[in-house]
Amino acid sequence: MKRRQLVATVLLVIVVELLITVPLILFTRPGKNIVAVINSTPTPTPTPRPILTVNSTPPAVSAKSAFLMDATTGRTLMNVNGNARLPMASTTKIMTCIIALQKVNPNKIITIGQDAVNEPIENGGSSAGLVAGDKMPMIDLLYALMLPSGDDAAIAVADGVSGSTASFVTLMNQYAVKLGLTNTHYVNPDGLPYDLPGGNVNPQQYSSAADLAKLTAYAMQNETFSQIVNTQEFDLSQTSDYHAYTWDNTNKLLQVYPGAIGVKTGSTGEAGNCLVFAAKQNGQYLIGALLDDGAYTGTEVATQSRFTDAAKMLAWGFSLPLLPPPSPTVILRNT
Repeated sequence: MKRRQLVATVLLVIVVELLITVPLILFTRPGKNIVAVINSTPTPTPTPRPILTVNSTPPAVSAKSAFLMDATTGRTLMNVNGNARLPMASTTKIMTCIIALQKVNPNKIITIGQDAVNEPIENGGSSAGLVAGDKMPMIDLLYALMLPSGDDAAIAVADGVSGSTASFVTLMNQYAVKLGLTNTHYVNPDGLPYDLPGGNVNPQQYSSAADLAKLTAYAMQNETFSQIVNTQEFDLSQTSDYHAYTWDNTNKLLQVYPGAIGVKTGSTGEAGNCLVFAAKQNGQYLIGALLDDGAYTGTEVATQSRFTDAAKMLAWGFSLPLLPPPSPTVILRNT
């Protein structure tokens, strides 16, 4: 009796196996792995992340060149002559600062040379008021570079990183190539246009609004850089190594626009008023640039068109809807 039950059980198992395996063999193409067919499960299609989507006309601005990007995705939101090669004044110092942060220990002591002090005096540039012979950490010097836009600080930083301004400028142009900034070229670390004999303008100092925004997106990934450009005032008390200093940020957008987090102003007679800016609101992150936005008058006030234009661009950008990205276009070809 038990023997007959055992035989019946074995026969039942064989029948079940045949019922499963035979249809798979019959309906599976030659070469297909039957085990893979049995165990395979469809891969779920990921839901596309909503992105800022342009569905309205960008605001009119008075700048010769304007560019706005979604810094999270890298997508261009606004481009008005954004690839034009133009003088960029002190927005040059964005590159100067990020190179210094990547190449030198921020605590390295830098001695302020007379050549640095002479730079704004001889060329009519902006000054952090540095005193020749002062010895200060590189990190403090970078606040002097980015807040009051010290051309003296730019020369001191270049000397501290590379030993000479010329060597540092070579490094700047190498970075530009590495980062794909195809419309950017440097002849100095501060953005002053006077680099030819007789105080003539050197046309080889240029960038574009698009390149400046892309460079800034790269630089803002550095926590120390983003902290410096988001600082409105920086104070240094006098020590035995250096004098007391107070530096105010020339970027008035930090004072008037909610969520503004930087980045850098620039102004010369040749470049006009320039501004590279960044802001975050409601989880969105925008970076933009304006070149030649009104004539330089020698003053920094929040009502300048570069600041009001930046505010308009940001308000428009943050108002854009978050929508799924468009599906890729499928092109059917005759074969």
